[in-house]
This record gives sequence, structure tokens and C-alpha cells, in this order.
Amino acid sequence: MQISHVLPLLCSIALAATTAHAKLNVVASTPDLGALASAIGSNHIELTVLAKPTEDPHFVDAKPSFKVKLMRADVLIEGGADLETGWIPPLVDDSRNNKIQSGQPGRVIAAEGISLLEIPATLDRSKGDIHAAGNPHFMSDPANGRIVAAHICEVFCKLDAGSAGFYKANLKTFTDLLDAKMKEWKATMTPLQGSSVVSYHDSWPYFAKEFGLKMDLFLEPKPGIPPTPAHLAQVIAEMKEKKIRVIIVQAYQNRKIAETVAGHTGAAALDFPLFPGYNQSYIDWIDSLVKSLSSTLNK
Repeated sequence: MQISHVLPLLCSIALAATTAHAKLNVVASTPDLGALASAIGSNHIELTVLAKPTEDPHFVDAKPSFKVKLMRADVLIEGGADLETGWIPPLVDDSRNNKIQSGQPGRVIAAEGISLLEIPATLDRSKGDIHAAGNPHFMSDPANGRIVAAHICEVFCKLDAGSAGFYKANLKTFTDLLDAKMKEWKATMTPLQGSSVVSYHDSWPYFAKEFGLKMDLFLEPKPGIPPTPAHLAQVIAEMKEKKIRVIIVQAYQNRKIAETVAGHTGAAALDFPLFPGYNQSYIDWIDSLVKSLSSTLNK
């Protein structure tokens, strides 16, 4: 075959290979959203998660490298409902990436389509760090995880139509497993319905509602306000009165305070991560929460 005929053929093969392996460049603000993106996108996406599993999602350190990641992103997935309002908007503005600007197909707001809890009637900052749209920690309810996964799948399919069948198959695999696990989780948690659990911050109303728990007593006197001795004395008294046996705490919160209260009440201070750990799936994260809490409550 003549060289003049071979070169165009080789170029066509190289172009086809490049096109076939092109991946969506996806950036997720937090590990829970990243875990869902990974479940749907698998090896058809390049995924970057900005916040660490141990970070407070309200106050993530916006590193210069984040801007570079966003400059190259095809998709940005964020929680919304003011969860990342202190750090995501400036990064997006600085990225000058039209694909992920507000209203663009590559900008995914996970809170859209979610029935948010604790929407304030009025905005009163004297009540602490409240969110106008409602409580933004909705991902701890598996039913909401199902909604967000479908949302992510829809976006991936639109932006990468050639792989739509792949994304939809992954969504079905995810939802089938989630539905099966949900039956297990309900069976585990049903005997514990009505149990009271103290949390450091008001991060768990969706988990509590889904599994029939009471999580309305907090170590913070108001959302985002550090615990005070007077408030902790009230918490201790109420825990003794109601015989509450568990305090849940996240890695970025003051565990010593939780342990002190636990010591005064005979309760357990339980590490209860707000996000999946590194390389942990969304379903495995929920599974670990259900197992650790049920085990502690059953002691």
C-alpha cells in the first residue's frame, strides 16, 4: 500500500481511538457526591473530589489547584442549598470555564429535586448558622442519594450521548443494590425507631427522618456556635433524664467535648463520618453508618 494511502488511514484510526477513550472531566465538591459520580461514570470519567472526607464542607480550604481543576472541568457537581457558598462560587468565577457556570449543562446542583427540611420561616442570624433553602446535609438519606444519582446520570448522558447506555446501566446497578440494601437497613433500624441520639451539629435530620430516630439535641447551642459550659450542662441534664446513650461526632469537630459529655452521662461518643472515606462507595458509607449506630444503640 502506498504511503499516501497509509497515513490518512493511520490518522483516522488514531482519531477514532482518541474519541473512543475521551472521558468527561468531572469535579465534585464533596466525597458523597464524588462517590455517586464514580458509581455512574466509572471508567468513563476523570473524577476530582475537592473536599476531604474529614473536612467541614462549609469551610473547605480553597487551594489554588482547585481553580486549575475547575478550568478543565466538563462537569461540576455541588450540593447547593448554601452548603459550599463560602468557597465554590469564587473558584468557579476564577476558573472562567463557561461549561460550569450557573445555568449551564455542566453545572449540577444536587439539591435540585430534593425536598429540603428545616426551611426557616424567616432569616434570623441570632439563631445561628441557618440556611435559607433548608438544611443542606440531605445526602445521608439514601432516598435522596437515589435522586441525586439519577440527576447525575441524566447530565452525563446529555454531555456524553455516546456513552448514555453505559451510564444508564450503571444507574440501574446502583439503584438495584441501593433498594436491596434499603430493605436490610430498615430491618436493622426498625426496632430502634424512636431512639434519641445527640449530635454535635445539626447535620443528620434526613438520616433521622428516614430511620425514625430523634436527633434534636445538639452540643452546639445554635448551629455553628461553639458549645458553651452552660449549654453543655443543660445537654448533660437532658441526656441523663432521657437516658440518651449515644453522641455522634465528625472528625472536624471537637471530640474532647463529646467525650467529656459522654463521660458525665455514661453515653458513647461515636465517630459518625459525614462523608464516605477515600475509595468508599456511597452505599458502603450508609451501610457503615447504620451498622455502627445500631450496634452502639443495642449495647
